[in-house]
Amino acid sequence: MNAVKKTLRDSAPMRWLMLVLISMLMLSTYWFQDFFGGLKGLMESEMGFTSEEFGRLIGLTTIANIFGMIIVGGIVLDKWGVRRAGLIFGSLAAVGAAISAMAAYGIFGTDHTIQLRMMIVGRILFGSGLEVVCVVSTRTVVKWFKGYELALAMAINMGFGRLGSAMGLALSIDIGGGSVPPAVAFAATLIGISLIVFLVYTVFDYSLDKQDKQARLDSGTEEVEEDFKFSDLVALIKNRSFLYIALLCVSFYAAVFPFIQYAPDLLVNKFGFSYDLPASDDYFSLFGNQSIGTAAIYLGLFLFGLAFSMIPSRIKNIGGKLASLAIIGILFGLFINVLWGTLSVWLQNGPKTASLIPMGTILFTPIFGNYVDKKGKAASLMIMGALLLIFAHVALSIFNSEVLGYIGLLCLGIAFSLVPAAMWPSVAKIVAENRLGTAYASMFTIQNWGLLAFFWGIGKFLDVVNPAVVQQVQDVRVNLENQGLSSEEISEQITALRMTGEIPPYNYTWPIFMLVILGVISIFLAFQLKKADAKQRFGLELPSGQTPDDE
Repeated sequence: MNAVKKTLRDSAPMRWLMLVLISMLMLSTYWFQDFFGGLKGLMESEMGFTSEEFGRLIGLTTIANIFGMIIVGGIVLDKWGVRRAGLIFGSLAAVGAAISAMAAYGIFGTDHTIQLRMMIVGRILFGSGLEVVCVVSTRTVVKWFKGYELALAMAINMGFGRLGSAMGLALSIDIGGGSVPPAVAFAATLIGISLIVFLVYTVFDYSLDKQDKQARLDSGTEEVEEDFKFSDLVALIKNRSFLYIALLCVSFYAAVFPFIQYAPDLLVNKFGFSYDLPASDDYFSLFGNQSIGTAAIYLGLFLFGLAFSMIPSRIKNIGGKLASLAIIGILFGLFINVLWGTLSVWLQNGPKTASLIPMGTILFTPIFGNYVDKKGKAASLMIMGALLLIFAHVALSIFNSEVLGYIGLLCLGIAFSLVPAAMWPSVAKIVAENRLGTAYASMFTIQNWGLLAFFWGIGKFLDVVNPAVVQQVQDVRVNLENQGLSSEEISEQITALRMTGEIPPYNYTWPIFMLVILGVISIFLAFQLKKADAKQRFGLELPSGQTPDDE
């Protein structure tokens, strides 16, 4: 009998290197997806955007996807593989981001309507590539890690995306130097760089495909490619477990992603946080640059998140595990202590504090992913995440306690870690591997209907319940424009009027409280998923690699 030949996939260092390469696209696309959230106030004061227009800009990012673009991408992925799909849709995202950047700079015209329209066009193109890139990334992790550390790898891959979200929210206003166009240009450039990194990945992916093909030839088993059939979609919809997890994806993410976009502005208006950091020489910086120092802090938090989940899991004896946790915990405490001067100021800044939501997932998602690998309980964790979601939105909408607000943000970060860490590996148990691209694409498509409704809906609702604030801002802007002031000068004047209270803050209570309804729906769906799995026996409550037949 011939010895089984090892492939690149069987090398742990190679698997993890591929994870890093493919995750760069996740980081950059999530950065571009969420970075506008840190600029909402600046877009209003500098560019004249209303909350409805802001919501329209970020909401219409999903428009092509709700009409099936992601399903088309999933079919392309299943038929052509991750290399072609990644390059096609990654390039689409990069082109869309570039158009948005050019529109922000006024290259297509400086009229407000033209700028908004062309930025929306760019965001639509970007969004058409974004979700398929996410599907490609998730499908690639399955390709390299199925049978190994799948849930942990998925959690880390998602962690890169959350790192992009956090850094985009926190750094964009600093990178832009108090102006919107440079921040948009930087975010677009980041996607172009990550696309080059993906090209490097394709070399290794091609080698793995050759090794897999040779292994099949050596074993005498030839892979049979099946053409996509729409009956595959029908079969997915008829699968109750898949249907519940897909609907849970909609209700949960619609309560989180739109909130993140508005969270900095909510904290500024509801709790009196700032958009700009006060001038100080005490902030952490690298190479004399505060933005680079800020990025280094986020990377440090990301690495500690990985260390807490990965290092103890590699140690077999309980004493070694506890010792490693103690050492990492002490180092983490020293890290926080050294940077506390900077972090304490961040906790009174809207964009920086809001970035703690995705940052929390960087710390917790790998830990929960590792737990799902080792212990299972995926459906139960989704129920717990939905409960935390409800508490978070109640705390941040109804109550005016800053302390309760911090606790709500923390709970939202934990919920945002629990559900994805349990959800995405569960899909790989429910759906056959050769249809995972279509399955993930279907989930993202359904999810985008919810995102469009709430990205745009929160902004529209915010204007509806704050008509006096909207009118006053518009009146001040018209008056300042008639005086011949530039957009930057108008922005400074409006910001100053907000700080003195002459322009009152937005009331966010009802626009955020309506997200509690989505939390209730999420709990119902998570319970239904658990009941369906008990009958269909996919083993969602079991550790990775185990099936109900093994019990």
